[in-house]
Amino acid sequence: MTTTSQWVAGFRSAVLSPYEGRQLFPSRSFTDQTVRQVLRLNGGGEAVRIRLSNRFGKEPLTVGAARLARRTEGHSIDAETSVTLTFGGENGFTLAAGEEAVSDPVVGDVSAGDELALSLYFPHDTGLATFSLIASETGFVSPGDVTAAPALDGAEELPLSRYFVSGIDVLAPEGTAVAVAFGDSWMEGAGTTPGADARFPDQLNRRLERGWVVNQGISGNRLLTDEIGEHALGRLQRDAIDVPGVTHVLFHFGLNDLGSPGSIDPASPQPLPTVEQLIDGYTELARRLHEAGLTVIALTIGPYAGTVYEGYDSEEGRAIRRKVNEWIRTADVFDAVTDVAAAVEDPADPEQILPAYDCGDHLHLNDAGTKAMAAAVDLSHLKL
Repeated sequence: MTTTSQWVAGFRSAVLSPYEGRQLFPSRSFTDQTVRQVLRLNGGGEAVRIRLSNRFGKEPLTVGAARLARRTEGHSIDAETSVTLTFGGENGFTLAAGEEAVSDPVVGDVSAGDELALSLYFPHDTGLATFSLIASETGFVSPGDVTAAPALDGAEELPLSRYFVSGIDVLAPEGTAVAVAFGDSWMEGAGTTPGADARFPDQLNRRLERGWVVNQGISGNRLLTDEIGEHALGRLQRDAIDVPGVTHVLFHFGLNDLGSPGSIDPASPQPLPTVEQLIDGYTELARRLHEAGLTVIALTIGPYAGTVYEGYDSEEGRAIRRKVNEWIRTADVFDAVTDVAAAVEDPADPEQILPAYDCGDHLHLNDAGTKAMAAAVDLSHLKL
């Protein structure tokens, strides 16, 4: 490790509580099992350290063994690269409820796009896991401590979520800058092809010549209201401002503020936030980010008319979206604006996603849609 290096975020995975009253997908627990999860780096360096989270756990989390290796395919790893992962010098350790832990450094060059397999053995019942909702990567679970196994015979697939992992830091050259994609499912990547690296931050990274973007999206997340996940202003410090190396934040919020009140109970829809309430939320978000010395890039709220989710789409919500988007485009509170709505809407009906960009539910973008979304970002405002 050189004296001209610094730890920055090389990968992030925003976490939420498994105990929320409203859940898109449930979490799960593990007992006497090894969980192997694939983590794809957004940027590289000369060493890595892994971040684990028991932030929303109700009981202490015991990790009996932990190993890190390069993934080859599926649940298989390159055994020659497999190393023991320690925390405070210990392989086995217990993480208290509500706590997070950072591993000791693992020295070795890594690059953007590298796929690392993190294997964690949980000897005791973990309780419901602090988790990330849509990982866009398949994980695997097998009985016993098989953290060192080159492949997991008869492994059960974990096709959707990610468990107990909040990120990877990389030791990168001093001055390396990172942007945070902070928001909802349009950031996290719902609707894109799993394993294809096709989420908005991934697509944007393909355009960058230096620096990179890490993903702090939570599908279903709202600007003003908790569930799913802490609301944007509630998690802003942890998931954006405190990310090591961050200099820019791109954010997309509002869809779920307008859609969730009607979809939670379509027979008895809750009141929608007003235009003024959303504007106040965006303004406070920008104020706090600027106070932290960060560049703020706002994304307009994407279209969602005709979505298949009952109660989500409403005339009132559409009207609020139009007014808020017009304010975002003209407000003097952001450093830059990316007009995502204009980039992906159907010119024949701007309230809807262009069919070529629609994943099929009329709410989320497919791989082509996220590519168009990333193409709309003016890179002159993203000086990493």
